[in-house]
Amino acid sequence: MYKKFNNQNRNRYRIKSIDPTHFINQGVSIAAEEKVVIKHAFSDFLINEQIKTNIKNKGYESPTPIQDKIIPEILQNKDVIGLANTGTGKTGAFLIPLINKVVYNRSQKVLIVVPTRELAVQIEEEFKIFAKNLNLFSVLCIGGVSISGQVNALRRNPNFVIGTPGRIKDLKKQGKLNLSLFSNIVLDEVDRMMDMGFINDIKFIISFLVTKRQSMFFSATLPSQASSIAHSFLTNPITISVKTTEVVGKVEQNVIRIGKRNKLDVLSELLEKEGFEKVLIFGRTKWGMEKLYKILLHKGYKVGAIHGNKNQNQRQRAISQFKGNEINILVATDIASRGLDIDDVTHVINFDAPATYEDYIHRIGRTARNEKSGFAITFVD
Repeated sequence: MYKKFNNQNRNRYRIKSIDPTHFINQGVSIAAEEKVVIKHAFSDFLINEQIKTNIKNKGYESPTPIQDKIIPEILQNKDVIGLANTGTGKTGAFLIPLINKVVYNRSQKVLIVVPTRELAVQIEEEFKIFAKNLNLFSVLCIGGVSISGQVNALRRNPNFVIGTPGRIKDLKKQGKLNLSLFSNIVLDEVDRMMDMGFINDIKFIISFLVTKRQSMFFSATLPSQASSIAHSFLTNPITISVKTTEVVGKVEQNVIRIGKRNKLDVLSELLEKEGFEKVLIFGRTKWGMEKLYKILLHKGYKVGAIHGNKNQNQRQRAISQFKGNEINILVATDIASRGLDIDDVTHVINFDAPATYEDYIHRIGRTARNEKSGFAITFVD
């Protein structure tokens, strides 16, 4: 069955990809160790006491570097550009001050635009944690699920709308979402939105916003298209860059040269080894990952899959099962390289090499979360 995964078939769909051997020394972590001085405690911020209680109940002891630097600026109603890698705590950096703003002025509404459904779901989950007992309401506006439920929820006049560009645009065109009501907007993972072809949707959304607003722009990098959006979108922004390490935590990275061996045989050997307790496998195409998922399922592994051909309920079910340890292997395309925050992933395996160095960093950032160690393995020909 798995003989279809031979080298000839892989070559049929080959696209340009990086060679990670250029920057990986086998068995050596490239995570930089740089001492960062945190100037604030959460108790120092001028925010609502219930928000502080929610932060404490979440188990957060002190702000991350980007939270330490950006929260005071947002609290002063400034526009900001936040340049930060994945896993740096930037979601909390904008949610905490914006929730505080709405608590004290219920006329304020917040729009948060992100590239993927998974990231939108994660942000809403964090919103519910930080906004507990504050009588604030959010709506998730994403594709892959019925739009009618979102239309009904929008009629309740939510304080926060969190969504993906395509669905937000659709709701606006149908007259179900009045973008002019939002005086606070966050564009998150802008470089990823550029990569996914959302630039025209973003411009469409921005064109309906009120001029007098507070705008926040977050990206790991600032390519030319994103820079153009930033300058047209923001007013006298404060730029804060927190990129103290290219890889969050400590990730031991290795490369396996496949040569004439079958990739699936090599993968199976790894999955049988001790220590591969919770494994995230990345591939290039949704068709390839669906095929790999079915093969692993047939071989008896507890596995799930998320990719563009899965509907939102299927994707969320797979993520929930992975988080809850009902399955210990998750097969995914790059839609999962950002927005998945799962603490105990032991290994990331790049079944197909990523197309860019940035994609590589985001993929392996799914392990070694919250100061834990992890392993990343990349298959190369």
